[in-house]
Amino acid sequence: MTITCDVAVLGGGTGGYAAAIRAAQLGKDVVIIEKDKLGGTCLHKGCIPSKSLLRSAELYAQMKDSESYGIATTGVELIFPKVQQRKEGIVDKLYSGLQGLMRKHKIRVIQGNGRVIGPSIFSPKSGAVAVELADGEMETIVPNHLIIATGSRPRILSGLEPDMTYILSSDEALTLEELPRSILIVGGGVIGVEWASMLHDFGVEVTLVEAASQILPAEDEDVAKELRKIFAARGIKILTDTTIIADSLVKGEGVAIRAEQKGQPIELQAEKLLLSIGRQANVEGLGLENTDIGLQQGFIRVNDHMQTTEPHIYAIGDCIGGLQLAHAASHEGIIAVHHLSGEPSHGYNPLHTPRCVYTRPEVASVGMTEKQARAKGHTLKIGKFPFQAIGKALVQGEKEGFVKLIADANTQDILGVHMIGAHVTELIGEATLAQVLDATPWEIGSTVHAHPTLAEIIGEAALAMDGRAIGL
Repeated sequence: MTITCDVAVLGGGTGGYAAAIRAAQLGKDVVIIEKDKLGGTCLHKGCIPSKSLLRSAELYAQMKDSESYGIATTGVELIFPKVQQRKEGIVDKLYSGLQGLMRKHKIRVIQGNGRVIGPSIFSPKSGAVAVELADGEMETIVPNHLIIATGSRPRILSGLEPDMTYILSSDEALTLEELPRSILIVGGGVIGVEWASMLHDFGVEVTLVEAASQILPAEDEDVAKELRKIFAARGIKILTDTTIIADSLVKGEGVAIRAEQKGQPIELQAEKLLLSIGRQANVEGLGLENTDIGLQQGFIRVNDHMQTTEPHIYAIGDCIGGLQLAHAASHEGIIAVHHLSGEPSHGYNPLHTPRCVYTRPEVASVGMTEKQARAKGHTLKIGKFPFQAIGKALVQGEKEGFVKLIADANTQDILGVHMIGAHVTELIGEATLAQVLDATPWEIGSTVHAHPTLAEIIGEAALAMDGRAIGL
C-alpha cells in the first residue's frame, strides 16, 4: 500500500511529534512513522520517568529532614514499588494525552520499522519510507518532505553490556523493582549526576566515576565545583580523572572492576554498575545509504535550518548530535517545518537553548561558560550572587548554590548565565529570554523582581557585575 503526504516524520519522539503538530497546524497532511510508542525516549525512558523518580527521592529526603522545619515525623518509609507505580501513572497519562493530540490534529500514526528508500517507482527522488508493520505487511510512505527524528540510545562500553542483573544503562535502571544497597555510576555527565543524586536520596551508597577533571564536563567550572562540594557533603563519593578498565569486570556478589585515577590503579566494588557515558544516534538500519545524506562523527549532518545534504530531507533531535535535549529537539522540529513550509524562520542557535540538570540542587545554564567565552577572546565582566543571601531561599530551607552572569565588558552582551540551586530549572527561562532579546546586565538589574522570590537572585547577580548588588 502506498500513502502520499506533505510531510512524513520518521520517529515519534518529542522532536518528531512537535514537528508533526506544527506541520498540521500549517495545513500539511502529516504521517508519523514510529516503531515503538509515541513520545519516544523522553516520555518512556528519559525525561518524564526519571524526573518522576527524582521528585520522589527529593521528597523522601525532605521528609527525613522535616525536623529542621519544626515538624517532627516518625515512621517515614520508602515504598519503592509505589514510587515506580506513580512514575508509570504519569507516563500513561501523558501518553494518552499525546495520542489525543494526534487525533485532534488529524495526524496519521503508522507503527512499524521505517527505512528510507532511494529513487524508485514510488518517487523519482529519495525520501520515501518503506515501513514494515507488526504483521509483516509493508507500506510505503511517499512525502514531499521527510523529517528524520530517530533519536538516540545509551552508549555502551564493550565488556560492560547491560544484563539487567549487574550492569545497567539508564533504560534498565528505570525499571528496577528494588533498590541496590550500593551502585557504581560510570560517567559524571547529566545522566550520571541525576542518578547519583536520586539514588543517594533513596538511601543507596553511590560512587560516581568521571574520566574528565570535573563532573558535568560541559558546564561552567564554578558550577561543577559547587555541585561536587554539595554531593560530597551529602556522602556521595566522587572520583574524577578516573578511567574504568572495562575488561577487568568481575561479577559475583556484586561487581568489582579496576580503574586508573591519574595513572594510579584502584579497585571499585558495588552491588550494581550503572553505565552513563552519553548517548549515540540511532542512524543504523535507516537506509541512509540510499540517499546523499552525510554523517559527521556518527550523527546526521544538517544546516541551521535542519536540512540534510538532500534539501527535501531534514533531521532533528538526538540523531543530529549537539544538545541532546527534548526541548532542543522540539525547537529544531519547529524550525524545520517552518523552513520547508516557506514560513519566516530563524536558524537554530544552541547558545539560546537552556540546559537543565535535575539534581538536588538543580543546575541550569544558557550560553557560553566562562572558559568558552575567554577562549573566544571576550573581555569579561562577571556577576555572582549566592542563594544564602536570598530571603526566599532561607525560608524554603534551600540556601545552597548561586547564580553567575557572564557578559562582554565592551559590548555589554550577556554571554552566559549559570545557576545552581533550588528550582533553577524554572528560573533559567528569564535568563534565556534575556539572551534572545540581547538584554544587558543593566536592563536585567533594573527589572523589578518580586520579593520574596528566588527570582530576585537574577537581578542581584546582574547588579553584582558593577558592584551594585543590594543584598551583599
